Amino acid sequence: MEPGPSSPSSSAACADHPTPAPEEDEEGGRGWVLVPASEVPGADAPKVIDWEDLQQELARVWSLSAALAAARERKALLGARLQSALEERKASVQQDNELAEIRERVQARADFMWDLKMHTKKMTEDVDDRREELRIKIRTLSTTSNTLSTARNKLKEADKLLSGENGLHVRLKTVERMLHTRQQYMTAQVAHLYPVRPLIERSPANKPSFLNSSILKTRDAESMAPNGSQNGQAPLAILGLQLSKLTMKKTGYFSDKTEIQNSATALGYVAHAVSLIASYLDVPLRYPLRLGGSRSYVLDRAPSVESSSLASAISSAPLSTTMRTMEFPLFFESQETTRSAYAIFLLNKDIEQLLNHIGAESLGPRHVLANLKQLTTIVQSQQYISN
Repeated sequence: MEPGPSSPSSSAACADHPTPAPEEDEEGGRGWVLVPASEVPGADAPKVIDWEDLQQELARVWSLSAALAAARERKALLGARLQSALEERKASVQQDNELAEIRERVQARADFMWDLKMHTKKMTEDVDDRREELRIKIRTLSTTSNTLSTARNKLKEADKLLSGENGLHVRLKTVERMLHTRQQYMTAQVAHLYPVRPLIERSPANKPSFLNSSILKTRDAESMAPNGSQNGQAPLAILGLQLSKLTMKKTGYFSDKTEIQNSATALGYVAHAVSLIASYLDVPLRYPLRLGGSRSYVLDRAPSVESSSLASAISSAPLSTTMRTMEFPLFFESQETTRSAYAIFLLNKDIEQLLNHIGAESLGPRHVLANLKQLTTIVQSQQYISN
């Protein structure tokens, strides 16, 4: 049914009432709903349509409603497509983020692997250097081992040569025993030539009469004399001559010259015996002897310090040191006995040197004859040959 022509009054009435607007119903179809005039644009100034134009206007409104419905459908379709695109975009962004995280982890792992590779390379170089050092050391040890093995073989051969029945060691021992036997024989000859015995073993005819002389009667009666005697014991003598004890700084003018001469002769005998035994034992004496019978001397090489000039002494320049040989008599010079006493001391030092050479100890600095007797006794013993 087509709408009829409208009148101005009907158009005005339509403007005062709510204007129906087409709307989709709940089932998706088109329908009309009433909308308040305040919500309709231009409701306060409504357009007046003539009745003759109402049908045309209604057709136009209908057409617009249809176009609006189609636009809404397109809007909904575009909204759905846009929503789908947004969801896809969101998923793509999420994937991009995940890929970025994976890429970062991969890059971190790549950096770690690079560092590990460089560390491994450095360790490999160090291992190669160590291997080269070990190779050099192994070669050195191998060479040393070969040298040691060769030396060990030579040592075994030398040991066989030394320890065999006809080895060098046995031969050396034999030669050494022969040498000791010869030294023992020569020393026995010296002991037979210059026997050192207690004075009481001499016959009364040959016994010296100076046992109670003024030189032996000293203030220090308890001390031991150079001939090795003590209180209650017989003094020793060499070829029946006894050494006198020097207790006075100077001999008196009326002293017994015979006793002094006998003492000098005894000291000459001792010096000759010591010189012979030292030559047989092949021992250079620390204090050489100049033999002259009863006029023998002991040499002492003492350093002599002399200043070159007064200026050099003032300037603290080093002093020139030279060795000066001094002679000390084994006899009494005039009335002075100090040098002679020192000579006897040095002679006893030579005897002590020989005793130390054969592994014995001295009996003391004032036991000249006792030390000489001990020296000859030890050299003539069987132990000297065996040792």
